[in-house]
Amino acid sequence: MGLRPPRTGYPSAVTDQAWPWPAGSATGIGSLPGTDIAEAQRIVLGELPALPHLPELPARGPGADLIGRTAGLLVEMPVELYAARWRIAPRPGRELRRARDLMERDLDQLAEQAEEYAGPVKVQAGGPFTLAASVERPIGGRLLRDPGAVRDLAGSLTEGLREHVAAVARRLPRASVLLQLDEPSLPAVLAGRVPTESGLGTYPAAESGVAASLLRDLVEGVGVPTVVHCCAPDVPIALIRSTGAVGVALDLSLVTDLDPLGEAIDAGLGLLAGAAPTRAPSTGRAPTSAQVADRVRELWDRLSFPRARLAEQVVVTPACGLAGASPEYARAVLTACRDAGRRLAEG
Repeated sequence: MGLRPPRTGYPSAVTDQAWPWPAGSATGIGSLPGTDIAEAQRIVLGELPALPHLPELPARGPGADLIGRTAGLLVEMPVELYAARWRIAPRPGRELRRARDLMERDLDQLAEQAEEYAGPVKVQAGGPFTLAASVERPIGGRLLRDPGAVRDLAGSLTEGLREHVAAVARRLPRASVLLQLDEPSLPAVLAGRVPTESGLGTYPAAESGVAASLLRDLVEGVGVPTVVHCCAPDVPIALIRSTGAVGVALDLSLVTDLDPLGEAIDAGLGLLAGAAPTRAPSTGRAPTSAQVADRVRELWDRLSFPRARLAEQVVVTPACGLAGASPEYARAVLTACRDAGRRLAEG
């Protein structure tokens, strides 16, 4: 891609736009190491005061993982574990109760520690296509096999997320809720790269227009500002932009084509910039806040956008979830992201 010529003014689409986060914000993508939700929530509130999130702790086991945690939010679509895989069940069972109990405990802990919090708070859930690529039908095969089942799943998820957001709002009446839809499987779904159970074939590609329509209906149905997170290559940025999402969250190290990202930012899409690696490098040290801030500035400058808008339109984040990191490294990365956001706000 050739670099864009310098702009003399910011696009009118975003001149007066109010972002659902303060300038200079940083946040986490979602997952953290460990099993202690009280400690995880303390870390998040301490290190990410401008845009804290509800931590996810997959090390707690089934029901705390992305798929089980999100499936626990579905309405009138119970799930169960079978051969270590989630599938649609005839009735609610033990695994579903556990997933819902874990979420309830997490929300109670959030309320206890952030009762007086008055800013934006982010919650995360798997998106419908990642869920459809992971959850199986009762008769076998992923839900992705059946377009009707995918539509039903998206409708059930929309209702469940609406209830989930309302539950957060009740516990934190002075806060505003930002929803993050995790769609790591979306590029594979759109490209027809999701393998069948045998591994000998793949499921047919989903039509981009259908995918955009389902995501748009979900975003509108939940009714709060929504960002779509995808930490895979080939993020369908134009599709995400068309859904009404306020932002896209991605790993900056996987961005190879700047044109779609630049066009989306031009049109007013916010960016949650994954600028800090989720695993410790060979030195074992987390990046400094200056290094993280420089990485975000470098991308912004390559896109030729004015620095004046950077801290407002961009939120600094780790590249993806931190569940696989050590507790020390995870905390250091969140600190670096927070301080990097402040550096960007200072110019």
